[in-house]
Amino acid sequence: MYSVLVVLAVIVAIMLTFIVLIQESKGGGLASNFAASNQIMGVRKTTDVVEKATWTLAGTLVVLAVATIFFAPRATDKDSVVTTAAPAAPVAPAAPAAPAAPAAPATPAK
Repeated sequence: MYSVLVVLAVIVAIMLTFIVLIQESKGGGLASNFAASNQIMGVRKTTDVVEKATWTLAGTLVVLAVATIFFAPRATDKDSVVTTAAPAAPVAPAAPAAPAAPAAPATPAK
């Protein structure tokens, strides 16, 4: 499911890129090249369709991004740092050892 969502997000992102390039900007954009479609449908109607497509694709991309988080692969419990770092049972301290015999005094060097 994760792979399907990622592929869909990439497709929507590519479509959104093309829709944004088609939009008419101050310089005319690529939409100015489609004069025939503007004469048939009218300039305002074309801009409405492109704007609605932009918002729809942007919203879809956000929803896909959030949905992808829920299906992302997760680490299992055995790989967790918390479970591997903590000991399974507390270790009892060892009994103190008997004191060692005092060392023999060193003889001074002549």
